Amino acid sequence: MRNKLYKWILWGVVVILVAILPRLVSFYYLNFFIAFAIFSLYAITLNLMLGYMGVLSFGHAMFFGTGAYATALALTHIQGFPLLLAVLIGGLAGGVLALMLSPLLVRVSGTAFAMLTLAFGQLIFVVALKYREVTGGEDGIGGYPIPPLNIPGVLSIDMTDKINFYYFSIAVVALCLYLLWFYTKTPFGSLVVGIRDNALRMDYLGFNLPQTKAINLAVCGAFAGIAGAVHALLMKLVSTVGVLDIHTSFRPIVMAYVGGVGSFFGPIIGSGILHILEDVVIRFTDRIGLVNGTIFVLVVLFAPMGLVGLFREAKAKWFHKRKVT
Repeated sequence: MRNKLYKWILWGVVVILVAILPRLVSFYYLNFFIAFAIFSLYAITLNLMLGYMGVLSFGHAMFFGTGAYATALALTHIQGFPLLLAVLIGGLAGGVLALMLSPLLVRVSGTAFAMLTLAFGQLIFVVALKYREVTGGEDGIGGYPIPPLNIPGVLSIDMTDKINFYYFSIAVVALCLYLLWFYTKTPFGSLVVGIRDNALRMDYLGFNLPQTKAINLAVCGAFAGIAGAVHALLMKLVSTVGVLDIHTSFRPIVMAYVGGVGSFFGPIIGSGILHILEDVVIRFTDRIGLVNGTIFVLVVLFAPMGLVGLFREAKAKWFHKRKVT
């Protein structure tokens, strides 16, 4: 009962801090926090594959980037395109791509899955680079309008205002995080974890493993696409190098491992730590990829369960010590 009360108090403090943040920090750190929230969502979608289903995607940027490009292209070529629909079309693009690839991806696991996702990710990256007339190549697509949030007959909110966009993006990310958390608590979410723990046993019990994997892939792809869509709205620029490259696939892996693979909130912690480190390191060097790689190696070697795992281990030892004494 006391633990539940502490959790409610903690969540209350978090909500209050998020609500008053625009009054406390500059626009730079407001954008910094939005980027942290977007990549928290993105990293959690990867963790639903890695930590929950037991497969590692080296090409996760293809879902993120497809969502970002779908939103940018819709806003560029369709005048008056609604804001909410622009976000949803990003999610739809990511989900459809995942479903299209699922007939091949659900047949493999382990290293084969990782290499296949890497191959698909690089293929989409190269194709996007080649068709510059559509994607803009390395220069990307920019200058598209950010439409207001319209609710006919009720309100119209200007999304070019930094504070308005902050609340909108945080609301979208928070809703997505809640939906994904709820998804992990459903019987289907337990089935996904069962596949990770013992796929052979789940198959013997009569569960349709390919279908389950395909649905989980679609969910991950769709929400990664939504993260990409909000990223496109934040940056007002989408380029192949910025949303489809290997670095964009590698970042959520590092975030998941730093925070804790298999823990729902672990990637959020990892995203926060990585964003803070990158913000500090970029002032001294542009070798962000090298820094991320070093962090990844250190975490895998010395804290394979991430910070959440270290906390749980320390907590278990402390309670055990109290019982003994």
